[in-house]
Amino acid sequence: MNYKRIILLSALFLTVQPVMAANDTLIPADVRDYLGYGLISITLLLFIAVLLVMLKTFRILTRVVFKYQGTTEEAIIAAEKEEKAAKKIVKPKVEVWNKLLSLRPLEEEKDLLIAHDYDGIQELDNPIPAWFMYLFYGTIIFGICYLLTYHVFGLGQLQYDEYKTEMAQADVAKKEYLSKAANLVDENSVKSSSDPAVISAGQAIFTLRCAPCHGDHGQGNVGPNLTDDYWLHGSKINDLFKTIKYGVLAKGMPTWEKQLSPRQIADVANFVKSIHDTHPAGAKAPQGVLEKEESNKPASK
Repeated sequence: MNYKRIILLSALFLTVQPVMAANDTLIPADVRDYLGYGLISITLLLFIAVLLVMLKTFRILTRVVFKYQGTTEEAIIAAEKEEKAAKKIVKPKVEVWNKLLSLRPLEEEKDLLIAHDYDGIQELDNPIPAWFMYLFYGTIIFGICYLLTYHVFGLGQLQYDEYKTEMAQADVAKKEYLSKAANLVDENSVKSSSDPAVISAGQAIFTLRCAPCHGDHGQGNVGPNLTDDYWLHGSKINDLFKTIKYGVLAKGMPTWEKQLSPRQIADVANFVKSIHDTHPAGAKAPQGVLEKEESNKPASK
């Protein structure tokens, strides 16, 4: 009766659980998971219990059948004892160490003695362990494959070739990083540079974007002269970067923040620093505040 009650309760729970789980407002998801895991565990336990009951039932039925065939109770008990005794017979176990090393048991050593001896010392004719032979032949096969792959067919790179490949990859990664890092500069972190590549890049942008107002050589046109010691908005590299980036809308200079990248703005600012005190022909009259000491300082990396 108890088993029947447990089965009925489990069936009822299986029927009610989906209905309860459908309403998310009644049972949280984690509680539903715990209930599901618990139900699975209970089901497995019930299954094991049923198997044990069936096994016990088969034993009882077997005894009943034997008695029906005329077998006495004493004979049945004796047969069960013989079965249990047969199960208790333990087969001799092979030692794991001897098996791994392909060694023979100690009691068989007398059959492994080599005929010759030296000063009463004899040797055993134990075979080489199988694992050692597998390892030995494996290294030979590996060596042949390595030789063919790297030195005959050239399918793989040798150490020096691999080094050159890795250096080339590192150089590409470095250039990619520097190209991205260069655009992280702003008016607070920009640095002066006398690198010819930087000056050349800045000159190209200056000629295209800035020359109409400041002249091809920075001598000034609509905008002020950029080669003398007078500055309207500061002569430091940070001041130049800021002026180019945000512009001076009140005086007609546009903001270049949208058209030029931070790296390009820095290149233009360094080009402007490089043309200081060049005295181009047709230079415009000085404008702004004299900053001779700062402007005369050579640009540094």
